[in-house]
Amino acid sequence: MDTVPAVANLIPAVVNLIPLAFGLIVAFGAAGAAIGIALVGSKYIESSARQPEMMDKLLGKVILLAGLIDAAFIIGVAVAFALLFIA
Repeated sequence: MDTVPAVANLIPAVVNLIPLAFGLIVAFGAAGAAIGIALVGSKYIESSARQPEMMDKLLGKVILLAGLIDAAFIIGVAVAFALLFIA
């Protein structure tokens, strides 16, 4: 029976950490997206230097991958906003 008041006392402490969790989700998501797009871009430039005739074929794929990487970041931001405003 002693655990019920202890859990009730933890709820305000957890609620106070939600803005920190929001910031961490957005920060790590942005860093991951930036690193991912940088790697895709660098490999595209490297492959274009090796085979210039493939530039047109690869450009569409690079743009698609950049969009998917950004979409993953935007989904992470949406989850963070849900955590911030719903919880």
